[in-house]
Amino acid sequence: MFKKVLIAEDMEDINKGVHTLLTELGVLIIDQVQYCDDAYLKIKKAELDFEPYEMVISDLSFKADHRSQTYASGQALVEKLKVEFPVLKVIVYSVEDRLQAVRTLFNQHHIDAYVCKSRSGLKNLTTAINEVVNGNNFLSPEVSNALNSTNELEVDDYDILLLDNLSKGLSQEEISSLYKKENISPASLSSIEKRLNKLRIQFNANNAIHLVAIVKDLGLI
Repeated sequence: MFKKVLIAEDMEDINKGVHTLLTELGVLIIDQVQYCDDAYLKIKKAELDFEPYEMVISDLSFKADHRSQTYASGQALVEKLKVEFPVLKVIVYSVEDRLQAVRTLFNQHHIDAYVCKSRSGLKNLTTAINEVVNGNNFLSPEVSNALNSTNELEVDDYDILLLDNLSKGLSQEEISSLYKKENISPASLSSIEKRLNKLRIQFNANNAIHLVAIVKDLGLI
């Protein structure tokens, strides 16, 4: 079992629950912070003192307040930590259950486990910790399909943004104008039409409304 773990969570009751779990698992040093910046500074200092943390358990969303933050979200924190401290084990513990968001955290930011906050959250977190200790990855049952190659939907970040804008009620012409303004490529109306046609075929959707409903059900947006 790991000996030194940091919890990054702004909700005090959840913080206490995770702390209790780690204590029961035999973790000797458990530190807690409620801001992502504090998490980064603690991890950085521990490295400089040659007393590094072995694992961090972090939420994704942190409620903004009067305090200005360099890392305003758990995702920003995770991205920074995995670049600067690649051997540090990272478990995300969040209410977020969109498959694309989870897939991005694994494929781009190389987290070690993703646990959904739910009725079985602490039970699954216990399993996740034990799996990570043994060098394995873990996903909660709610998002277990996120990395399933048989369910690979061949959607990229451009597709997700396109579908998200479509779900907000933007027409293809409006999306094209927006992309041209924000220098997002491809931005031509014909390119957007072709991409949406491809996605409709891929998801077996009858029309744009049906397509949005399907990807929402899949947790992609």
